[in-house]
Amino acid sequence: MQHLAELPERRAEHDTETLMIKDRFRQLSVGEFADEVGRATSHLADRNIRHGDVVAVMLPNRIELVSTFFAAWRLGAAVTPINPALTASEVAYQLIDSGAKLLITEDPDDARTAQLDIPILGASELSNGDGTPTRSKARLDDIALIVYTSGTTGKPKGVLLDHANLAATVDMLIEAAELSATDRALLILPLFHVNGIMVSVMGPLAAGGSSIISSFQLQSFWEEVEATRPTYFSAVPTIYMLLNALPAEVTPQVSSLRFAICGAAPMPPTAIEEFEKRYHIPLLEGYGLSEGTVASTINPLKGPRKVGTVGLPLPGQTVAIAGEDGHLLENGDIGEVVVAGPNVMRGYLNRPEDTAAALAGGWLHTGDVGYLDEDGYLVLVDRKKDMIIWGGENIYPKEIEAVLHRHEAVLEEAVIGRPNSVYGEEPVAFVVLRQGMQVTEKELLDHCSKYLARFKIPRQIIFTDALPKNAVGKISKPELRAHLDDFMAASHPLHD
Repeated sequence: MQHLAELPERRAEHDTETLMIKDRFRQLSVGEFADEVGRATSHLADRNIRHGDVVAVMLPNRIELVSTFFAAWRLGAAVTPINPALTASEVAYQLIDSGAKLLITEDPDDARTAQLDIPILGASELSNGDGTPTRSKARLDDIALIVYTSGTTGKPKGVLLDHANLAATVDMLIEAAELSATDRALLILPLFHVNGIMVSVMGPLAAGGSSIISSFQLQSFWEEVEATRPTYFSAVPTIYMLLNALPAEVTPQVSSLRFAICGAAPMPPTAIEEFEKRYHIPLLEGYGLSEGTVASTINPLKGPRKVGTVGLPLPGQTVAIAGEDGHLLENGDIGEVVVAGPNVMRGYLNRPEDTAAALAGGWLHTGDVGYLDEDGYLVLVDRKKDMIIWGGENIYPKEIEAVLHRHEAVLEEAVIGRPNSVYGEEPVAFVVLRQGMQVTEKELLDHCSKYLARFKIPRQIIFTDALPKNAVGKISKPELRAHLDDFMAASHPLHD
């Protein structure tokens, strides 16, 4: 088990010249990055950061964000990454709730932080330390990350991940993806989320490889792949569907890529097949939560990849299905997905009741509904809270969404429940069309009727230019519910 706090120095003992990390401004070898972390560690120590403190970092994807992780960890401090797009009140909430002692930001004069009672450090100042060697003070049971959930069910909760969680997850990722010193990850997801942190930075760096820190730009993505020659990247379904929708003349050189990973939300099976057929890159769909340090299952790199499933448990984890009474169910039975393993969080910060509920019975209760097939692959049915109950019938939006996505004109889709005075709820679908394509509401409803029982067919199709998404790129169904009337009013007039 690798203690990540010591990773830069440990790698520099054996090799200083190999490229370790790169962003749009500069690139650093192993030795250069270890020196940068050393200077940042000294500077944080000069700022009185001590064991048990919390350092907040609010930066776009750049090397300084990663060096902050390692510098704080060497001092035994935890890091809470903040989405730079948050409002002043949202930033203040996370800083206060986490108990952060210092905020590192790109612009120390940012108006959102002007009234905050917390020291603020500009990212460019991190390198001002003298680089005096600092022996790591972090223990495996110390908190390493406080990652905040998206807050879809209320105020965001701080997920407590300790160094043992991170170390175990890195080992799992290395084994599952066969990561080695030859791997180079292209990071296009935000570094305030565990997917970006663990899958595209900590995993490859711990394996002896490198990380290219970027952000997703549709028109230049494949050019960046050709220029940087990564061996893999991780993205969310929306990104893959946008890549699928690029003009047919876009034929990138992708020979460096061993695979791509999809997570954060279920991806329509037809979209996975379309991506693999077009780009000839194995797409490994996985599943996990921040509470499980990012990943719990993934379709295997070698062996059967079952489209429509999110794969097998990562090495060292147990994934099971629990019934309403908490008892584990047999393969094929539908229930709540539960997870156990050394990757499971310590709990939620200052929320003992939420922690007890989430970790009841020694399992992480995910809130997702699914089943294990005959080979132990996990099939997600839907989120428990997204299930629609129509006259006593359970309707899972994911099933309807998969059918809608089969239509050639549909780029993205989302289904939610709308109140019905007689039946309780009824399904309503939001649809974004592919550029240059048209379809009527009747045509889509007729399409659905070929594959779905009558009670599952959406009562209305709402056409829109875009679907609201959270900071990770996942479609925000709470926002769709909250602003349903607004979306209906703005819907394109594509009805018969």
